[in-house]
Amino acid sequence: MMLFPADIANPHNILPYDGTVLYFGKVFSEEESNTFLRSLLQNIAWQNDQARIFGKVLTTKRKVAWYGDQPFEYTYSNINKYALTWTKELLTLKHIVERTTNATYNSCLLNLYHNGAEGMGWHSDNEKDLQKDGAIGSVSFGAERKFFFKHKISGERVSLILEHGSILLMAGTTQTHWLHRLPPTTTITQPRVNLTFRTIVT
Repeated sequence: MMLFPADIANPHNILPYDGTVLYFGKVFSEEESNTFLRSLLQNIAWQNDQARIFGKVLTTKRKVAWYGDQPFEYTYSNINKYALTWTKELLTLKHIVERTTNATYNSCLLNLYHNGAEGMGWHSDNEKDLQKDGAIGSVSFGAERKFFFKHKISGERVSLILEHGSILLMAGTTQTHWLHRLPPTTTITQPRVNLTFRTIVT
């Protein structure tokens, strides 16, 4: 398993093959990051996430929100969600992420992890509503958390620390060949907000 430091000036592909993941490190200053975190915690229409498993709807402690250019319908974990209208703040972040990653997006899925006990299991962002092999720009505010990738065939793993105010790009065939997860940890007591800008196909 490889652990990569940030290289903001010249981000390199941290995946050894079958995809592209670029880590831009701390794009936002500490002050900017703190301001965005406070505002997102207070002003986003957070709801508890739900998943339908074996016919039963389970509610998670993690909260989510979904915004976009229009009321897109987005389905994951067999639950339908509809995008809310962009806030001014989210549009500002969208433009910064687009400029940083050299890609465009029409929607954003936000996740609120209240502490380290909340995480995400292995999965790929390859739902039918998403643009195939499209770029996903991920922004992290709050607690620093370790993030893992695992190749679907070889099982090879790559990990990195997602810093407060950092941007990560997943592109190309990453979602086809790699899984990713945010493992829970007992050492983190602070919240983390993650924004994943993406493209819905209509």
